[in-house]
Amino acid sequence: MSKQAPYILVVDDEQDIRQLVSEILEDEGYEVAMAENATEAKALKIQRQPNLILLDIWMPDLDGITLLREWVAEDEQLCPVIMMSGHGSVESAVEATRLGAYDFLEKPLSLAKLLLIVERALETSSLQRENAGLKQQLMIGVDPVGKSAVVERTKDKVKRLALHDTRVLFVGEAGVGKEMFARYLHNNSPRRDGPFIDVSVGSISPENAAVEFFGREDNGRVYRGLLEQAHRGTLFLGEIGGMDPETQARLLSALESSSFLRVGGSQAVRVDVRVVASTRMALDEEVNQSRFRQDLYYLLNEVTLDVHPLRDHSEDVPSLLNFYVDHFVVHEKLPFRRFSMAAQNYLRNYSWPGNVRELRNLVQRLMILGAGDDIELDEVKTALGSIAEQPKLGNNVPEFFNLPLKEARDHFEKSYLEYHFEKNGGSVAKLASAIGMERTHLYRKLHSLKIKL
Repeated sequence: MSKQAPYILVVDDEQDIRQLVSEILEDEGYEVAMAENATEAKALKIQRQPNLILLDIWMPDLDGITLLREWVAEDEQLCPVIMMSGHGSVESAVEATRLGAYDFLEKPLSLAKLLLIVERALETSSLQRENAGLKQQLMIGVDPVGKSAVVERTKDKVKRLALHDTRVLFVGEAGVGKEMFARYLHNNSPRRDGPFIDVSVGSISPENAAVEFFGREDNGRVYRGLLEQAHRGTLFLGEIGGMDPETQARLLSALESSSFLRVGGSQAVRVDVRVVASTRMALDEEVNQSRFRQDLYYLLNEVTLDVHPLRDHSEDVPSLLNFYVDHFVVHEKLPFRRFSMAAQNYLRNYSWPGNVRELRNLVQRLMILGAGDDIELDEVKTALGSIAEQPKLGNNVPEFFNLPLKEARDHFEKSYLEYHFEKNGGSVAKLASAIGMERTHLYRKLHSLKIKL
């Protein structure tokens, strides 16, 4: 994928300045759009999100400070904005900076200074996105864990597929790590500097799906949906078989044309996105039963990649146990505990019906509810047998016990729902019945707690 030139929006009511700035920027290799007033600027920004905006303060319909204030309020991911004014004042500069403007230029413009500030603003924005991406990678643990032949072969296939924009369908049982391999694909691809957006399709209720995927326009305000958030990156659709028919049709159209309309919008939004998906269902059977569109199935399934269950590479269990112990110590501040050799050997021979997700949840429960440095075999057997028989809390209470009630409740609810979701074979319908929660409310709860389905 060739690197796309930064897209800059120049907003100024003086045609000569507008034209001069645009020509200079285009000569430097930037892609430029021009607006002569706030109304036109709003429309252009809605049509396509710029990487940087040069914004004049004094305009005939709405001043730049007010427009900047509106954009900051409605767009949490607003690109860098450089203010320009022929009537510069300390008050205007201070106000613009307070609102979040990157810098302030006085007219007549120094073109050398303009180019320098534009370059620095774009570099700063790029570094912020890169740092956010690195932070996300560190939090999640990007590389699949394991040195077995099964894992190494899968990683090798993924790295080769990553070099092309082929759409990949990851197939495997619930909890095998399909999302992890999708992240691994993204981070080994030419799109690695772009966003990786993942969504559990089953956690989005059908009535909200259109807005979630395609965004919304309402009185000039823009909510960017998942496809737009993943522009120049990768969108991972987890458990694609749970998508409702209407959204399937809209997604098919968007992927075929690389464009779509936001809900309430009238202008097409163009995106450059690699879409990969996963399923634990036999999607071909879903197609035969007319529950999944055949054309969308073929579009998403350019290459099928099987992710093996944990029982096929049980030699990786000790490495996975150590990985998740370290993960919960670092990211959830849980007291360190180690698995005894007897416990590790027992778990290597366990069948793991819930795969890597079950292992992760087991480690988390043992670290929260257990006491002492060592996790012994009896404690593991008890944990696998029944959560109701967990050891009582000792002196090492989990860190979230010290949080405010709402945050502690979120921690508990997430663990509770993940446990029952795993127990009910990854079925949202069975989960709703088991915990006595109405399905629409359950969708919202799973989505708010970012539980992967």
